[in-house]
Amino acid sequence: MSAPTVYDVAERSGVSIATVSRVYRNPDSVRAQTRERVLEAARELGYVPSGNARGLASRTTGVLGLCFPDYADPDAEADAEADSDADDAVMLYSDQIIRGMERAARRHGYALLIAASLEGGPESLVAKVAGRVDGFAVLAQTVPTEDLEVISRRLPVVMLAGPREIDHLDHIVVANADGERELARHLIEDHGLRRLAFIGGEVESPDAEARFRGFQQACRNAELPVPDAPDLRAEMMTQAEGARTAEALLDRNAGLSDSERPQAMLFANDQMAVGALRALERRGVRVPEDIAVTGFDGIPLSRIVRPPLTTVRQPIRQLGEQAVELLVQRLSNRERPPVSLMLPVSLARRASCGCG
Repeated sequence: MSAPTVYDVAERSGVSIATVSRVYRNPDSVRAQTRERVLEAARELGYVPSGNARGLASRTTGVLGLCFPDYADPDAEADAEADSDADDAVMLYSDQIIRGMERAARRHGYALLIAASLEGGPESLVAKVAGRVDGFAVLAQTVPTEDLEVISRRLPVVMLAGPREIDHLDHIVVANADGERELARHLIEDHGLRRLAFIGGEVESPDAEARFRGFQQACRNAELPVPDAPDLRAEMMTQAEGARTAEALLDRNAGLSDSERPQAMLFANDQMAVGALRALERRGVRVPEDIAVTGFDGIPLSRIVRPPLTTVRQPIRQLGEQAVELLVQRLSNRERPPVSLMLPVSLARRASCGCG
């Protein structure tokens, strides 16, 4: 029987994988009731965090690492706590990457060490991970480039998402711009929508910025006005920020006539779009009759919200699996030329834009 994993603990306790990880690395950041439920599930399953592998005497640890920004979404976690059967449905972007990496790591005989950037900064994160793993994957904007440059001289590193800032590192990205361009084209050509509002993320988010560039290209191709910046930006790409920006857009356009108001809101990720759907329902705005709403990522929650969310589905678990494959290849052949992969995306047409 295989050893229990972080995913097993998350499933048993009814929380996200990221929440389980925070229980072990920063217990005070998790509510006491939730923390105890996670620890009880771990005790029942006999789960031991893979970070204990640091005590191995051999020169290799048998552990691969993943570093990512701590993008916890309290609203999504509340959904899971309210319905323990809904944990799969509220798995977020980082959860899906973890699941993909964990499965691939297990196939190759490795454990997975998960670390998210919290208080203490990226230097603390690197110190916790770099000495305890054989190689690790890093999501964009998690660790400063200069630190990765130093670490990569002795450890294999795979960059996930964002631009390829270090040429000699393996790099995986998804077709963000292509996906958003196709989504906007679908709204314009297939639904005849001409007034589109794009709600972006932080300027520092390379994925969100690439998606906005795809939106601009679709507007340019359709000979529509091409905005220089998103209509609104979210401070964090969470459900709460999606709700806030949706309401802000409604308030800003309250004085406009029906022929001037936006016909669609395109959000830079699914979490924001889900928050917007709930805010619009509270305000009595019908989706898609009054306004269409779209997201990006294809997280499981996008399928079960009402109305189901039209989105760009990216292969998030494959992103994690490919990261492990590249790390394992690099560990067996340090002289292999660096690889840069772009994974394709697909459009999921659902009811929030008028399809289905």
